[in-house]
Amino acid sequence: MDPIVERLHGVEVADPYRWLEDGEHDETRHWVKAQNRRTRAVLDGLPGRPHLRQRLERLLRAPSITSPRLAGERVFTRERGGGRDQAVLVVRSAVDPEVPARTLVDPGAGGDPTVALDWFHPSPDGALVAYGTSTSGDERSTLRILDVATGEHRPDLIAHTRAASVAWLPDGSAFAYTRYPDPGEVGEEEAGYHRSVWWHRLGDDPAGDESVWGDDDMPDRTAWPQVSLSRDGRWLLVHVSLGWSRVDVHLLDRHTGVRTALIEGEDAVSSLEVFSDRLVGTTTLGAPRGRVVGAHLAAPRAEQWETLVPESEAVIEGAMVAGASLLVASTEVAVARLHRYRLDTSGDVAVELPGLGTLAGFDAEPDREVAFVAFGSFARPPSLWRWTPAGLEPWVAGDQRPLDPDDYRVDQVAYPSTDGVEVPLFLVRRAGTRPTPDTPVMLTGYGGFAITNGPAWSPLAVAVADAGGIYAVAGIRGGSELGEDWHRAGMREHKQQSFDDFAAAADWLVAEGLTSRDRLAIRGGSNGGLLVGAALTQRPDLCRAVHCAVPLLDMVRFPRFLIARLWIAEYGDPDEPEDFAWLSAWSPYHRVADGTCYPAVLLTTAESDSRVDPCHARKFAARLQVATSCGDERPVLLRVESRAGHGQGKPVGKQADEAADVLAFVFDQLGVEVPPPG
Repeated sequence: MDPIVERLHGVEVADPYRWLEDGEHDETRHWVKAQNRRTRAVLDGLPGRPHLRQRLERLLRAPSITSPRLAGERVFTRERGGGRDQAVLVVRSAVDPEVPARTLVDPGAGGDPTVALDWFHPSPDGALVAYGTSTSGDERSTLRILDVATGEHRPDLIAHTRAASVAWLPDGSAFAYTRYPDPGEVGEEEAGYHRSVWWHRLGDDPAGDESVWGDDDMPDRTAWPQVSLSRDGRWLLVHVSLGWSRVDVHLLDRHTGVRTALIEGEDAVSSLEVFSDRLVGTTTLGAPRGRVVGAHLAAPRAEQWETLVPESEAVIEGAMVAGASLLVASTEVAVARLHRYRLDTSGDVAVELPGLGTLAGFDAEPDREVAFVAFGSFARPPSLWRWTPAGLEPWVAGDQRPLDPDDYRVDQVAYPSTDGVEVPLFLVRRAGTRPTPDTPVMLTGYGGFAITNGPAWSPLAVAVADAGGIYAVAGIRGGSELGEDWHRAGMREHKQQSFDDFAAAADWLVAEGLTSRDRLAIRGGSNGGLLVGAALTQRPDLCRAVHCAVPLLDMVRFPRFLIARLWIAEYGDPDEPEDFAWLSAWSPYHRVADGTCYPAVLLTTAESDSRVDPCHARKFAARLQVATSCGDERPVLLRVESRAGHGQGKPVGKQADEAADVLAFVFDQLGVEVPPPG
């Protein structure tokens, strides 16, 4: 193919592999097949891969419980474990732990292991549950309604409900929900935008659903609305996200039709709920680490909000009313905290959590003092706990974990970045491992979209630790480990600081004698894939091996693909000269230099990814393979998976296959002997 050189904003930009953007073209298909054949020839011959796969599948099948939703006397959860390839929807009694749990939705029961449970929303009394499923990891959900008591489905079926938000009437007769336009009506390029709010009555044809909040109500096509209803069904809240630093909130009175903008046009993230005649929730308005606020419905605008829990050193993640109590979830340098206050905000009491970890969801009953919490850590799969004013109690009997969390040690340290700012870092290892310069280390990070990189359950971290290594997680800028200021310090024109923070983590690990360059690997996915792509092109000397998963890598053209215009607020717009200057300066695809000895690189992507187009990985792999001077000693491999997406909804078997490929590749490069199973 002829190489392309364009002049953009007065700068010549080469794009030699643009032809690989078209995934449907025969030339691209043949090229991908050849890449996969080469990759399999290398990976299948690596020592220890079968043992790694066996161990990883066992870890991936560990029982885990997340996303509790409390409705009436039932608690609904998303659960993994056992022989199932996909997470299932489970319902339990919220009052008696001895009542057997029931599986309501098993998406793999129909025989297709790629059918996945994307989301669920029970009605207030727990009698019905709306849920969405999709296939092949594409996340383009179809909404269904299930009768919890009978297990029968209602006839209602609504397509194009990706990541749907659903708000039920108290009697379960209708709900507000979000959906996307039909691609057949607007075209594929627009189908990932124009998310809007609709009203559906059970049994009605969705084609006749009433529009509640549409394009005319949105600031632009990338706006992302979410909905919730008051317990009496009168007040509808619409939260409209624009990027990851601004959420407008609107209140709709369904009795009078009056709409009130509670907060609009402010660079602040707010999340509110209606409880009786009051609004309660969280906001970063005037508080980068968050505060809990309240207001009367008679005076609901932001300037009338009162602070219930002020900003502190912790980053507030959420607040829920539980009877006479107010539960506030937060993180302190990425570690989960939970506090209970009286509704008048007196009596701050720390709720003792099971250890250093993260909350994988929590939900409360507004009418009584009870809540459910999912808690996990690096070596502890998330489990379900019930809170009352007496404290937390485990709600699921038995211990089927495939490991003892006490066998693993988690340290949280801090290291100086390039500008002297201290950055948090988790180090996970076996309790008996004593780090030396010969210790293999896998360093990962994310650093974007205000996401906190905390101590969450990680089979990969356990497997690295089992091999005598250290799994390191850097809380770099761009995330929310230290609040919204931390996020803003690593986004848009400051994005390079995220990359500098990450490289500084690698340098610190080597300088402290915890590893050496030839025993160090880096990995990241999605925005983290961009992170490691930038790291290896800016600092080819940084490490020996790289795993770059479902990445963004061509930052000059990224908004042209799939739903990527949503991310302009985070990265910038290459169509704008000022933004183009910083994007092109660090765009990994454009930073590749011929004749450079790059680390060994494994790029992983998937055909059905509906978030990050796999063309990024294709183009980068092609460019890097030609440019690197280290050849077969440090190969550049591309693994393109069929019937899979960005990662959500991937069957356990596919997860184990990919994780075994990644660890076998990395361990081979780092000279790690794979321990046998057990």
